[in-house]
Amino acid sequence: MEPLTLKEFLSYIKDELIVYDKRVHWNIEASKIIKENEGKPIFFKNIADSKYSLLANTLYSRQILHRLLKTKSDEELYLRFLNALSKPKQLASETIDSYYTKLKNVNMHEMPILKFYPKDGGRYVTSAIILAGDGEGNFNASIHRLMLIDKNKFAIRIVPRHLYTILAKFKREGRNLPVIVLIGTHPLVMLSAVFSPPYGIYEMEVANSILDGAIKADYLTKMEIPVPLISEMIWVGEINSNKLHSEGPFVDILGIYDIVRQQPILHVKEVWIRGEQPIFQEIMPGGMEHKLLMGFPREVAIWDAVRKIIPKVKSVRLTQGGAGWLHAIISIEKQSEGDGKNAILAAFAAHPSLKHVVVVDSDINIDNLEDVEWAIATRFRADKDLIVIKNVKGSTLDPVSENNLTAKMGLDATRPLNKPKVLFEKAKL
Repeated sequence: MEPLTLKEFLSYIKDELIVYDKRVHWNIEASKIIKENEGKPIFFKNIADSKYSLLANTLYSRQILHRLLKTKSDEELYLRFLNALSKPKQLASETIDSYYTKLKNVNMHEMPILKFYPKDGGRYVTSAIILAGDGEGNFNASIHRLMLIDKNKFAIRIVPRHLYTILAKFKREGRNLPVIVLIGTHPLVMLSAVFSPPYGIYEMEVANSILDGAIKADYLTKMEIPVPLISEMIWVGEINSNKLHSEGPFVDILGIYDIVRQQPILHVKEVWIRGEQPIFQEIMPGGMEHKLLMGFPREVAIWDAVRKIIPKVKSVRLTQGGAGWLHAIISIEKQSEGDGKNAILAAFAAHPSLKHVVVVDSDINIDNLEDVEWAIATRFRADKDLIVIKNVKGSTLDPVSENNLTAKMGLDATRPLNKPKVLFEKAKL
């Protein structure tokens, strides 16, 4: 069994972990250090005004996913998550008192909550997994940013997906929505929470499938939400269905400031901690971890869509330069002319926020952008291999979109099959 809790995960990666002993302030100073150490997990022992330690850059590389799941190829890795999504495992029952202690007072100003960028609207929790149920046996888990507005209240950013739907139902019924907030979780649990399975599939049961059924949960009978007992902290609260608060500015995945909006208020009523020294967790907005966390589930969706029309799809990358969101590179083994263009269209359908797609042959290293550019230079012809789609809905984050409409471009940089293969191969020593 691989590590299950965040502390066990830290033990697993102890040789790569950067430990910061000096006192660091939560206002900008910590985020600078996190940014400087992207690609490496970093542990802060002493954050100003807080007695809790802080972990950042938790999901620090794609390679750590392969190590945790013992996969040797992207295809194996994608299939592990696709199988878990199709076969979620129910959480075994346990009581919260077995692992957690309830704090006497709730004061979020004592938590190592960071202000990341100078123009941020306030201090933000960026790793919060929100659990909610609709009262009809359907549960949802998703990550949402929380802006601290009081010692026990946050403005929570909710986009129109499953949590939005559940909150709207409670609002129609004139009720506040009970929620659980998980803070400090294993990277595979975090990753499971950002997948978007059909409504009714509980992402924590997907995580349980990934972790071989090892997760136990307390069903907290008053709320009926199956709460995994693996996070460092469990916050119990509710989202007000009527009151709103200004939220933002905040840096989004593109690395630019998102606008200020009126968002719901989350009221934290109880805090449970695991052990005597629980670890807080943050995700650097617009950083490498943010991009991998958000982009990887879309890579899986694109790979799954493309493999249904092309026999062999090697890998998919949502690139760092495209913020892990807008640009994709797809590696295929081309069987017939037109495969590259079909892959482009399938990718746009699987991830509607995509803006630009490049399809290459399997001999191209998609983690080497110079190699990808070489494929475009030698195998792509704009008058034959370019797809442009105008006036189509794209990402709401795209700053050049107008009325949520943009243009999309696909480049088929696979070699033409009607010419000798040797013309498109690099010389080797």
